Parts: sequence; structure tokens; C-alpha cells
Amino acid sequence: MQIIVLPTGRSAALATAQFVARLLRAQPASVLGLPTGRTMIPVYQTLVALHRRGRADFAKATTFNLDEFVGASPRDEGSYRAFMRRYLFEAVNVSRHRTHFPGEQGSPSTYDDMISTAGGLDLCLVGIGTNGHLGFNEPAAKLTTRTHRVRLMPATRRANAYLFDGRLRDVPRLAHSMGIATILNARTVVLLAIGASKASIVRRAIGGPVSTRVPASLIQTHPNALVVLDRAAAGELARHSAKRDRGTRR
Repeated sequence: MQIIVLPTGRSAALATAQFVARLLRAQPASVLGLPTGRTMIPVYQTLVALHRRGRADFAKATTFNLDEFVGASPRDEGSYRAFMRRYLFEAVNVSRHRTHFPGEQGSPSTYDDMISTAGGLDLCLVGIGTNGHLGFNEPAAKLTTRTHRVRLMPATRRANAYLFDGRLRDVPRLAHSMGIATILNARTVVLLAIGASKASIVRRAIGGPVSTRVPASLIQTHPNALVVLDRAAAGELARHSAKRDRGTRR
């Protein structure tokens, strides 16, 4: 697992977008696993800027989003499809027929079959929830490996209230999520975390033991994982390492 710490959230988002753009240049028909969330907005804005400069071509790419609310219509402004249209899809040359969301094809397991038919995920970009979730794989004694329906925890619903003008009551309680094994089967996983609010969970996910109670910690088991942090998100990770070093010196 490679960890990159950059000075600001802007520089961390830029580095993440550049990583995706380099993959598209090297492998134009890449299959991408894409997340939503406020952390990803500057990443997608940067990808749009790179696309306009001829540095990110999505013409042959295929995308599979990590999650979507159960019952959400593509026309719903709070849906993740609307989020992706707003921040990326409508501004780049990705084919609408090559963009996919869980739950659109009936059985959630069909989604995994579609990913497999496409050749598997070349890259899965992920954020991290304040409770450690990846996609909507919430902390639990056991995690579901394949795409599935999940009941969202209160903290996750609060984090998504911005999509519904801050109205928590309007945030759906159920969602479809790519399974943890589906995410980790990607050839490369890139985790981006920005801001001091993520520092505690970053420390637990990256510096702590691997546990299904912190789903993001499973990224430690991936053979080709990249973690991109700004200084604020890495703050407790650095302190944790310092304490561990002091303990070793004793």
C-alpha cells in the first residue's frame, strides 16, 4: 500500500485526477469504478478540465458506480446518477451506454456479472466515510462480498443530506452498494481522503488492524492500493506513527 500525503485538499484531488487521466491515456478502454460524495467533486472537476485540454479521453471507457439509492430515479436530483451527470458525465465524452449504476438491472448480483463481462475493474476510486465505510459497505461483523442492498447508518444518511438540501428526512434509508470483494478485486484501488474530519477514521483504516468494523481497513490487504491524503486527513496518522516509534525506542 502506497500512501501519498499532499499539502492541501486541492493538491490531493489534482493528484488523484491525474492518476485517472494517466490510466486513460495508457489504457483508453479502462473499466472504472467511480464513487460520489463531496470529496470527489474537485476530482471530477479536475478531470473535466483535463478532458477539455485533451488530457483525459473517456470515449472508450466504461464506468460502474459504487452505489445508488434504492428507488432513485435517474431524474431525481438527489440520485447518484444525477450527481455524476452534474459533475462529470455531461462534461466529458463518456458514452451514456457505458455508464452503469447498481440496481438498474434488477438483481444486484447482475451488476457483478456485468463488471466481469466488461473485463473487471481496472481501477476503483473510493472515498471513506467517517464510520469507515467503502461504497455503502457499512461497518458490521461480516461484510457482503458482492453487490447488495444495504440499510444506511444514521451517520451515512447525515453525510448525504446535502444532496437533499439538508433535509435528512428525505435521504433514502436503503441503497445498493458494490460489495467489498468487488471493490477489492479491482486491479488498482485508489482511496482519497481530504480534511480533518477524516483524520480519525484514516488512522483507524490505514494505521490500525484490518477489521470488518472498519471496512476501509481492508484496503491494507490489496496488492496495488494507493492512498492519497491531504495533511489534515493524515494528521492523526502521523501522530499515531510517532507514538508507535516512541514506544519502540523504549
